[in-house]
Amino acid sequence: MRYGVIITGGAVHEQVAMARLAEERGWDGVFTWDGIHVGDAMEVHDPWVLMAAFASATERVRLGAVVQPLARRRPWKVAREAVTLDHVSDGRLVLCVGLGATDDSGFGRVGEPTDRRTRAEKLDEALEILTGLSTGEPFGYEGRHYHFPPMAFRPTPVQRPRIPVWVVGGWPSQRSMARAARYDGVLPTPLRGREYDPALIEEVRAWIGERRSLDGYDVVIEGTTPADPREAAAQVAPWEEAGATWWIESDWESPPEQVRRRIEAGPPRV
Repeated sequence: MRYGVIITGGAVHEQVAMARLAEERGWDGVFTWDGIHVGDAMEVHDPWVLMAAFASATERVRLGAVVQPLARRRPWKVAREAVTLDHVSDGRLVLCVGLGATDDSGFGRVGEPTDRRTRAEKLDEALEILTGLSTGEPFGYEGRHYHFPPMAFRPTPVQRPRIPVWVVGGWPSQRSMARAARYDGVLPTPLRGREYDPALIEEVRAWIGERRSLDGYDVVIEGTTPADPREAAAQVAPWEEAGATWWIESDWESPPEQVRRRIEAGPPRV
């Protein structure tokens, strides 16, 4: 299992310093989040700019934003941003994508569609476009929401055949899970009262394993652990045994100084 941490807040330079600290303390990934306006009083920073700053401050850790709602972003712009960041980071970017949370005013209050069906359709089309443009060959698209004539996007990503894509998968939704199975990893989300527990991971892995190889496929879990190494490892161990490949420390409630202390304590390695 590998271990990442989401830097959930703080001044920009403080967040960059935490990314550098995370690498020094042995974490495998540093992540931010994708928001535009989450309340008038909340400070929100652009994830692409932050990830570029993280890339410049680190050399080893995987980078991403948990999660990016592609339905509100033009996919060809995302393709250009992602390839650029993949080069800046020497191939350390992962795209973490999903439908997105509509309590961000960057959806409904600015005219973006908020119904689940439209967001899902746009997510599927955007992922197909990102895959096609990553080849470096002329690629055109005709979909319900996006259409354009063939054009070649160069340079191609450092990572081949494409930048890895982790997709939020709502279990047991067949359509949602099928989308996740088409790409490189899943962030499982329980639906219909299903518990978020290690048994969920076993069910998700079994379902995906019936449809594709799990070799190199990531199953990504979010949670919080205490700073004590033994207690943290004991909490994570059942998830690793169930088949999770990434643990993402996700403390959305604590102030930045507490997140920094958790980073400094190191990952909850089993």
